[in-house]
Amino acid sequence: MARHIENIAALKALTGEHLGYSNYMTITQERVNQFAEATGDHQWIHVDVEKAKAGPFGGPIAHGYLTLSLGPVFLPEIFSVGGIAMGVNYGANKVRFIQPVPVGAQLRAGASVMSVEDTATGARVTLEVTFECEGAKKPSCIAEVIFQYFSA
Repeated sequence: MARHIENIAALKALTGEHLGYSNYMTITQERVNQFAEATGDHQWIHVDVEKAKAGPFGGPIAHGYLTLSLGPVFLPEIFSVGGIAMGVNYGANKVRFIQPVPVGAQLRAGASVMSVEDTATGARVTLEVTFECEGAKKPSCIAEVIFQYFSA
């Protein structure tokens, strides 16, 4: 169950803290293929299952940007913030794809609050989001992502 944070001030008080983890999601070949269709990135390591079996990872892997794009799916499972009308993606300061996400892997995200800066319309929030596969020694992706929250 997602952690509810009362308002932007309460979120600011959590700067430096880990907020928790999402549920795991199975990364399916169908999801990878749909991402390839949406982006036009049909590299064989993602979509050619037979060729990928002989490749460097022993099978197909998710696109790095597919992994990153699952942030909006995972983050609401981790936390919500009250007192805001809405939030939008603002960007990213740093993204690293550390190790691949194999098709069939169980992937989840964890989030920590890096900073909360007041703006004229609400707050700009920077999170460190870590995407990890169940049983992996290293995370698959670590990203500093930024959201603009608009006050209610």
